[in-house]
Amino acid sequence: MERKFSFSVDEFYHIYNRGVDKRLIFLDSFDHDRFLKLLYLCNGTKSVIMKSVQDLSLSDLYKIDVGDRLVSIGAYCLMPNHFHLLLKEIRPGGVSAFVMKICTAYSMYFNKKYERSGSLFQGPFGAKHLDDDVYLKYIYAYVHLNPLKILDKNWIDKMSTDRQDYRDFLYGYKYSSYFDYVNKLIRPESAILDRGAFPEYFSGRETDFSDFINDWLGCRDLVD
Repeated sequence: MERKFSFSVDEFYHIYNRGVDKRLIFLDSFDHDRFLKLLYLCNGTKSVIMKSVQDLSLSDLYKIDVGDRLVSIGAYCLMPNHFHLLLKEIRPGGVSAFVMKICTAYSMYFNKKYERSGSLFQGPFGAKHLDDDVYLKYIYAYVHLNPLKILDKNWIDKMSTDRQDYRDFLYGYKYSSYFDYVNKLIRPESAILDRGAFPEYFSGRETDFSDFINDWLGCRDLVD
């Protein structure tokens, strides 16, 4: 489907894509780690040859100079058959170039590893222009709450701020930026994010599970 807007510098976007026929695109921890590495390595003006860095740990990987960033990443979440990214374009054409690099590099890795051919993703990536702060705050919360679908497919109907089981699950889910917002500890994956390019609620302050719930509940009716 043709996109009804053009990407613009200093604007915010929700980017997403899923596996063709809703197939799984992350089958083990190595797949998740490869995509996390690509979130950093593909976000730059310099080309990086994956063969030269594929054996590096996440801690060492983020020391590599990838050049000037194409986008600022405010949040991300990897789900079994799709992914979500919250981006700000900081260079003309940055969003399109960044997402194309990631999808191409990950598809090549996945097809080679699992001895398959053809498209891995269902088509061109989806994108929503987050053109007001309510929408931006809603997506910021939604991206971080998305893994709850794995724990409970009906999580939306049961949502409340006192769900300790939901809180614990999100805290232990390694493949989103949730941990980087609710914990003062700095992990290697923190290098993926550029929180300073986003509003105050993306800042370095320690967030709580209830903040995401309240933001999501507070904005849901205004957005849906």
